[in-house]
Amino acid sequence: MAYIWSENSYCQRRRVGALLVKDQMIISDGYNGTPSGFENICEDENGHTYPYVLHAEANAISKVAKSNNSSLDSTLYVTSSPCIECAKLIIQAGISRVVYAEKYRLEDGLDLLKRAGIEVEFIDINEK
Repeated sequence: MAYIWSENSYCQRRRVGALLVKDQMIISDGYNGTPSGFENICEDENGHTYPYVLHAEANAISKVAKSNNSSLDSTLYVTSSPCIECAKLIIQAGISRVVYAEKYRLEDGLDLLKRAGIEVEFIDINEK
């Protein structure tokens, strides 16, 4: 489902989707893209991502923050492993488990999550 949600992204370089689940219910969702009110263009004419583009994890966490739900002890399903900045948000949001399907080029986000005692799980979606 996170992959389906990633299709909502207007980003050309990479599309990422995230779902926040608690008590077997989706409590939030997100995909990488621009902040509310910005035009849906993620990259400049040279293909570089604008610095204000939000990651899928940050969008899901911010969305749950505006709701009546709590992310405490929830699971984040994300198509790509979190970067270091998103890992910090995940820790602060009280998310207890992260499941991802693709490795990001840097693993410092995963290292930080493990250091914080958050369960991290890789799922190979291509495995049969």
